[in-house]
Amino acid sequence: MELTPLYWLLYISTPASLSVSPDRSQFFEYEYVSLSCEVQGNSTGWRVVRNSERGILSECNTDWGKQQGSSCNVFPIPSDSGLYWCESGSGEHSNAVNITVHDGAVILESPALPVTGGDSVTLRCRYQGTPSDLTADFYKDGSLIRTETTGEMTIPAVSKSDEGLYKCTNSEGESPESWMTVTVPTPIPSPAVPVLSMSLPRLLCSLLVGSPYLLVTIILLVKYCRSRAQGETRVPRKTHQDQLGDHVEEE
Repeated sequence: MELTPLYWLLYISTPASLSVSPDRSQFFEYEYVSLSCEVQGNSTGWRVVRNSERGILSECNTDWGKQQGSSCNVFPIPSDSGLYWCESGSGEHSNAVNITVHDGAVILESPALPVTGGDSVTLRCRYQGTPSDLTADFYKDGSLIRTETTGEMTIPAVSKSDEGLYKCTNSEGESPESWMTVTVPTPIPSPAVPVLSMSLPRLLCSLLVGSPYLLVTIILLVKYCRSRAQGETRVPRKTHQDQLGDHVEEE
């Protein structure tokens, strides 16, 4: 089943999320996989639901899987391939995860859940037997992107451009395709700093009008300076002869 972004039910105001253990989207036939509903608060009433490739909607513990609390343990077969999610009794949904069960010799181990931009992600070409050569070709959206002799490919820091359909091939066969979703956290904008666009005269005018006490203080200060200056000019200055007479009288 080919998964596209339209199939993802994202975390939009939902109290639950579906986790997959081990965290990969492809499994060999009869491999053990555990699907768990991680719920904020009480998990009672949540169940794992599947929409198979045939379009049949069913719950865990009906004709597939074994329900244990809010988890479902499965030993899947190819007909169990499809979309899985958590659902409450009131109709609330979690995210959806696409799982492919392959009865061939090769699968691609890729994350079942969305990966965060900047994280390191390793894709592995896994074989059911023990191949003599681990060399594998990795494809994205149908185009060869890398050949690795170790059978695994690491993306040191994934970005939105790495999102797409991946598969691998080797001498043993070809894996199914799986969609890898990359989420990029939205940065929190810093608060804008107000820019002072007022001219200096207007700023001074605003300060004077808005501060009457400051205006009165300035006026009183100006009056005090003027009266002091006028008092100094009214005192007669002694002439040189007056100063000499004062000196003789003291002797």
